[in-house]
Formats: sequence, C-alpha cells, structure tokens
Amino acid sequence: MKYFHLIWAALFRRKTRTFLTLASILAAFLLFGLLDGIRTSFAQLGQNSNGAQRLQTASRLSFIETLPISLEPRIKQIDNIQAVTYANWFGGAYQNPRNQLFTFAVAPNYLDLYPEIDVAQSERDAWARTRTGVLVGDALMKRFGWKVGQKIPLQSTIFPNSDGTLNWSFDIVGTLKAKDKKSAGFTEGMLLMHYKYFEESTPYVDGDVGWYVSRVSDVRRSDAAAKAIDALSMNSPHETKTMSEQAAMASQLKQMADIGLIVGSIMGAVFFTLLLLTGNTMAQAVRERTSELAVLKTIGFTSTSVLGMVLAESILLVLLGGVLGLGLAALIGPIVSAVSGGVISLPPIGLQSWMLGLGLMVAIGLLVGALPALRAMRLNIVDALAGR
Repeated sequence: MKYFHLIWAALFRRKTRTFLTLASILAAFLLFGLLDGIRTSFAQLGQNSNGAQRLQTASRLSFIETLPISLEPRIKQIDNIQAVTYANWFGGAYQNPRNQLFTFAVAPNYLDLYPEIDVAQSERDAWARTRTGVLVGDALMKRFGWKVGQKIPLQSTIFPNSDGTLNWSFDIVGTLKAKDKKSAGFTEGMLLMHYKYFEESTPYVDGDVGWYVSRVSDVRRSDAAAKAIDALSMNSPHETKTMSEQAAMASQLKQMADIGLIVGSIMGAVFFTLLLLTGNTMAQAVRERTSELAVLKTIGFTSTSVLGMVLAESILLVLLGGVLGLGLAALIGPIVSAVSGGVISLPPIGLQSWMLGLGLMVAIGLLVGALPALRAMRLNIVDALAGR
C-alpha cells in the first residue's frame, strides 16, 4: 500500500496511548486463544476411531443416578453389541479436597474396550491379582511423584468405606499411558480401581453401576443398538439413555456446565469492552488530527483515500495486538500442558482458530474505525483549518 508509511506514522503518533491499547488487544486475544483451546479440547472428547465404536448408557434422569448391574447380560444379547463393561464415579481427592482426581471404579474388562490406553501386560496382571490395586495415569504419577508399588491414601468426596470414614487406601500397580497424545490430558489424568472392591467396601453401592459402555461391531448400526438398549428398561424406574461416547460426554458436561456458553459469555464481555476501548482510542486519534486530515484533502487526497487510511489504521492496530495475543497463546498452551504434567491439555492453536481470530480482528477494526473514518471523509476543509 503506497500510503502505508502515513498510516504507520499516524498509528504511533501517540506512542504511549497506542502501546496501552495494543496491550489491551493482546490480552483480549490471548484470552481468546486459551479459551478457544479449552472449548476445543472439551469438544474433542470421544472424537476418535475407537470412541466411534463405543456407546455409553446412563440414567435418562441424570448421570449421577445409578443403574442395576443386572442390565449387563441383557445388553450383551443385543444384536451388534460386541462387548460390555461398566464403571462408577468414585470422587477421589489426594491430601487436599481441592486435589480432585478423575477416579473410577471399573469392571475387570474395562480396558479391553479402550485399546487407546496403553498398560503393560505385567501391570494388568498385577492389577487383576491385587484387590486394592489401582492403575494411575502417567500425568498423575509425575504430578505427585508416585511410584509403582507405592501405597497411597485417597479421600472419597462421596462414598465412605466399610469403617464409616471417607479415607481409602490403594496400591499402585501400574501406569496408564495414552497411545494418542491428543487424548493424553484425560487418559493420563485418571485413576482406575476395582469395582468389586469398591462395591464390597462401601454400603452405598449394592449391585448398582454408574454407566455402561458397549462396543458395537458395525458403527453404521449404532443408532439401532442404542434404541434396543434403551428399550430394555423402558417404563421402569431406571430408564436409560444411550448415546455415542462423544454425545454422552457432551451431555454430562452440560449437566455440570455449558462450556460453550461460558466461553462465549466471557469472550463476549471481553470483546465488547475491547470495542469501547479501541473505539475511544481511534476517535481521539482522528479528532487530534483534524487539521492534518484537512491538509491532506487540500493537497489532493480524495475523501475515499482519507476514509481508507483511517480504516486501515484501525484494522492495523487491532491486527498487531491480536496476532501478538494469539501467538502468545500458541506459546503458552504447551507450557501449561507441560507444567501441569498433562492434566491440563490445551490443543495447539490450529488453522481454524487463527482464521476465526483474524476474522474477528478485521471485523473489530472495521467497527471501531467506521465512525472516525466517516467523520474524516466528510470533513469540511475550511471548517477544519479554521478550527471549527
């Protein structure tokens, strides 16, 4: 652009104001990058080839309601169902109630339905032999400095054990590792215990499970299998809702919190504030240069050229801060994942996020620059030079 040097000079005419505005834009798009990564990571739960073969059956009323274990053999008899397992939420915490762990009491064949989880065969054998044994995600092992063979105390936030306290003791017999590092955040951040030990040790579980997981032979007939499973308990006190693994995870998350709505609300508030701040900056910048813009018109610049330069200045301001913010988010994401030991796993800023971010930058730049640009275009040379 032949007028770029004029636009650049106008943009940094008041350096302090420009840098403060850039810092605000940078912070807004840094937050956008991180929050979009969180939204994407939740949206990707269950999105893998193995997950496509799995159906999850839970209570139709709420995922905290339990189901009778007698459903397992009946689900196995349904056409297209290859294997069935079950699990229950334990609600474990280590040392401090704030150190919540993804702890599940699972059936002996649970890992058979999750081939994307890597566990050494010797450790699986040790888990099968050890009543109080647990398999722990690699990220948790690193986070707390645990070792295989170590005995660890956990507190259940829900279930007391046989002595009436919430204190439980387990033996670490193996480590869970994700074959696909994209799902490492969840897989390597959980802990699996024996459902049988859990059921025998707490008075609050008596032949009930939290949910069932079924593997289908033919993914194309998953919907029919899901309907057949739900038909087993229709009009009973424990009606079920069977969905694909991805849909089930999304449904459970929405019962706790609508991640998309939360992220959207936060970003809406941030960008609304950014519009006001950047709009005020551009209005002041154009107001201060009224006489200069009049001179430009006097020496031959058309009204359209002046309009374009002011809009370009506004867009350039937002693009500079926005690209820096998204770039910083791209750098911080892997650092957060590494520091948390993989418990918090933020996906990289992908092409889709960059395109969305760039689109927002241009749109914000046009919005905040529209009124000042129109004012500059309609500027009367005589009135502007006279200070009126």
